[in-house]
Amino acid sequence: MPDYIIVGGGSAGCVLAARLSEDPDVSVTLLEAGPRDSNMYIHLPVGFFKMTAGPLIWGYETVAGREIAGRKMVYPQARVLGGGSSINAQVFTRGCPEDYDGWRDLEGCAGWGYEDVRQYFRKSEGNDTFGGAHHGTGGPLGVSSQTPHTLTRVFVRAAQEAGLPFNPDFNAGSQAGAGFYQTTTKNGRRSSTAVGYLRPAMSRKNLTVRTDTAVNRIIVENGCAVGIEIVENGRPVLLRAEREVILTAGAIGSPKMLMLSGLGPADQLRALDIDVVRDLPEVGRNLQDHMDVDVLAELTGPYGIDRYKKRRWQVAAGIEYALFGKGPVASNIVEGGGFWWGDKAEKTPDIQFHFLPGAGVEEGIGSVPGGNGCTLNSYHVRPRSRGTVTLRSKDPAVPPAIDPNAFAEAYDLDRAVDGIKISQEILSQSAFRPFVRRLHLPDGNVRTDAEYREFARQYGRSAYHPVGTCRMGGGEDAVVDPELRVRGIDRLRVCDSSIMPRLISSNTNAATIMIAEKAADMLTGASQPTRRHDYA
Repeated sequence: MPDYIIVGGGSAGCVLAARLSEDPDVSVTLLEAGPRDSNMYIHLPVGFFKMTAGPLIWGYETVAGREIAGRKMVYPQARVLGGGSSINAQVFTRGCPEDYDGWRDLEGCAGWGYEDVRQYFRKSEGNDTFGGAHHGTGGPLGVSSQTPHTLTRVFVRAAQEAGLPFNPDFNAGSQAGAGFYQTTTKNGRRSSTAVGYLRPAMSRKNLTVRTDTAVNRIIVENGCAVGIEIVENGRPVLLRAEREVILTAGAIGSPKMLMLSGLGPADQLRALDIDVVRDLPEVGRNLQDHMDVDVLAELTGPYGIDRYKKRRWQVAAGIEYALFGKGPVASNIVEGGGFWWGDKAEKTPDIQFHFLPGAGVEEGIGSVPGGNGCTLNSYHVRPRSRGTVTLRSKDPAVPPAIDPNAFAEAYDLDRAVDGIKISQEILSQSAFRPFVRRLHLPDGNVRTDAEYREFARQYGRSAYHPVGTCRMGGGEDAVVDPELRVRGIDRLRVCDSSIMPRLISSNTNAATIMIAEKAADMLTGASQPTRRHDYA
């Protein structure tokens, strides 16, 4: 019987499994529903564009959005060892210090201010460029600077012409400005948590990793999580944990698992004939996500990466990578970006940008006439809209209903319009004039604010940053407390992006890894089986 069972081998689960198993007297079992990370596209930085569809995701889509013209959005969530860190675009940003201070001051999450969590960011990070107070250089997560594409350099110059100052390091306390993103790569390969954390730990006798293992539910007896139920050879099998069950299945999977286990909104569970173990009304609520809107420009020639759609260019790129570990294959494509203000009353920038020297790179994003283009996307980093994750069935195989409730707040839609306009302004600067023939999407027919809002409704999409559905907080209504313990249930914690009470002002993977690092310290400090606590 292991001491700890970790449900979900994603960004957080791999970190926890590696850290907890550092103690040879502690046994750990990590369960992942998907396969091992053996797909070659995972490890090639450029391969992320292959990951937003296919066998390594759950195949989710959202419900029809009321404020996005009734559209359903693809909602890629990883189903592979390493989770999001194995399929994402590898952009390494943390958000603002004020994000974490807000968790502490506004949500009652003692111990989660920026000065509290900075040590865990540094502990995780093996940076090849930056050090000092904000960066680590010896951590398991490889973080590197890239050699930017020519068009990415043009973007950074154009952004400065549009008034965004150059920012050499988005993770040093201030995100304002434009610059080049660092990425979770090392020596020209993706550095996922499966690679950086878990792989070096796999030889430990006290660590068991089981892939292709779906978990049906958490078993709770007398208010205490005692293990989980899996299916083997068509039969349910109980695996018991000596100390704790730790849920790391992400912002969609974790609330789904809690609800399947009878932990969630009692009325919803009863309606599906699920026995209510604990009425936790906030499970599945508070879903937050960034809504991306892409602006595409047609280029005057084959200056971007679209030329690599042709076979001869693919061969050339492959040879360059094989010989030198460099070139387009070693790039995450999303090499540059920035942060700036839509609402100038905000203390910190509220719009984030990602520049791609190509068009049609990601799933669902169109191409341009002539075949050569570039993309500048943007999103409002602190959306006010809140959505839900709810069960459709008591059958674990049935996907949940995912409703991000995008643009439900008019304020969010207005900020999306700000992002589109700033993107167009940047692409219209003199630095781009030799390269950009015209703005393609939106075209010149979008002029009024009403037309811009309609464009955002028609083309807005998820940035794949869902959080918040197992909200952490100091109040009794929060799903987990600041020690990440599920309220009212002993020996059960949630340790992933679902616990974020508020979405951070950037990409979310680095913060998810930080959460797992901090959780490991919490668990290591509690070296004896968790004592019963009462939240009545």
